[in-house]
Amino acid sequence: MEAGKIEELKTLVERCKQNPSVLHTPSLAFFKNFLQSTGAQIPETEQSVSPSPFSFPQLAMNQKIPTVAGKDDEDIVESDVELDNSDVVEPDNDPPHKMGDPSVEVTEQNQEVAQLLKAGAMDAISHGMFDEAIEHLTKAITSNPKSAILYANRAGVFVKLKKPNAAIRDADAALQINPDSAKGYKARGMARAMLGLWEEAVSDLRVASKLDFDEEIGSVLKRVEPNANKIDEHRRKYKRLRNEKELRKIECERQRRQESEGASVLKDGQVIGIHSTTELKEKLNAASKTSRLAVLYFTATWCGPCRYIAPVFSGLAEKYPKVVFLKVDIDEEPHAAAEYNVSSVPCFFFVKNGQEVDKFVGADKNSLEMKVAHHAV
Repeated sequence: MEAGKIEELKTLVERCKQNPSVLHTPSLAFFKNFLQSTGAQIPETEQSVSPSPFSFPQLAMNQKIPTVAGKDDEDIVESDVELDNSDVVEPDNDPPHKMGDPSVEVTEQNQEVAQLLKAGAMDAISHGMFDEAIEHLTKAITSNPKSAILYANRAGVFVKLKKPNAAIRDADAALQINPDSAKGYKARGMARAMLGLWEEAVSDLRVASKLDFDEEIGSVLKRVEPNANKIDEHRRKYKRLRNEKELRKIECERQRRQESEGASVLKDGQVIGIHSTTELKEKLNAASKTSRLAVLYFTATWCGPCRYIAPVFSGLAEKYPKVVFLKVDIDEEPHAAAEYNVSSVPCFFFVKNGQEVDKFVGADKNSLEMKVAHHAV
């Protein structure tokens, strides 16, 4: 058996695997009977098969396959991020504690009083007496409202009392006085972590770590960074999805434009007669732009087999409206025939995306139908 015929048989078998209803085609009745004689069971076709000589099963060329791009008109709904919120607390809504008046002139005596009050606060903290520490630090702030460390210390106590909003107010005041206050960044970062503001917390704690690292900062960062990383990955994921959606919309619009341009040049469901090499290139370019298979049929008026295969070719054009069927008379347009090295007719070339993917010579109806079906996918 010739190698070419074997390849055609392989192609037929593969098509039957993908779409068993092919076997109900009248022209393949001999093959169906052979399979049944060996005990094979042929699935019933889901739709009636016309006894027409052009009843080779139509493939998915005319079906719209659902893809992700088909959902581009829908909004992208973000999923929830699974975070560890075990250390998150309810926001404190207590009235703000007294803040110092920055316009007050601070004397040495004020500074000394503030230092004594600060020392009392530190002692209270060491004994776990946080409310007393707050009282001392509030008086100290009133005495010396220009001290960043006093605000930062009170912010730290508010963190221990699990009052994140109060801590953030004091930390902001400390950082306004001294933008390089490590304690200010630390207290604010820890307070933001209590409120579940993970990314803001990480930002503050990293700055605090650079200014004056301590083990507590490192410990809090280890707990907070995983949540911040998840949020960042989540954001980048959906940003990527939105970008991809936008690119798909652009691509769909480009394809629609190309389809529109191609439709103005191509004739769906008809055989297009070619009368010049320029016209041939125009049609092939239009087919390539719209990602369509083009079947180029070289014929001659004096060719008997051509007269036999011509109605088959026309029938396939009707059956596969998204395939471009082109007909060239070699006597009318010898330059095109020479370009494709046509030595005998009928001769068929299959062109996809500007590249020749197959060809065959002769008036074999089954081979023509099979090759169109195979390459039209």
